[in-house]
Amino acid sequence: MRYSQDHKAQTHQRIIKEASARFRKDGIGATGLQPLMKALGLTHGGFYSHFKSKDELVEKALQEAGNQVDGLCAEIFSQDNPLDVFIETYLSEWHQTSPHEGCPLLTISSELGLRGQPSPTSDVVLNARLEQIENSLEGKNSADRAIVIMSTLVGALLLSRSVADAEFAQHILDVTRDHLKNRD
Repeated sequence: MRYSQDHKAQTHQRIIKEASARFRKDGIGATGLQPLMKALGLTHGGFYSHFKSKDELVEKALQEAGNQVDGLCAEIFSQDNPLDVFIETYLSEWHQTSPHEGCPLLTISSELGLRGQPSPTSDVVLNARLEQIENSLEGKNSADRAIVIMSTLVGALLLSRSVADAEFAQHILDVTRDHLKNRD
């Protein structure tokens, strides 16, 4: 049975969205193509009519995650005190417990870096956040300060997700949030 081009495009997008969430939640290496396709009601063999390889899907999934975060950040950085709102959101319980919906720098980009496969999409995602942070800062060296803020956010969230003690994880987020918000 032949499907319309529209159906194929919708299926293609469904695969990307599902992969984006799974790669952020479970990791690239731990996400098999067969379970991914099965979760969507598709066959493993059908994957190759959409993508040449898993690596191609990973890049598309990273782009999808970046686009999702771009939308959220555009909303955040249009508010009053955008940097404080961004810090609160980045270090929130939601972001800590929802890696499948959050920043791909901690998950997909990090795993690609560990594999020695850095992605230009990671550069785009990071530079977009740095520009938004820099534009919300006053004073000298705002570009450098933006790098420190973003690096601190990523590190704190990564550590809070990595420790077993829930109180310690929350303490990491709280201390980092307080420090970054009191930057004067």
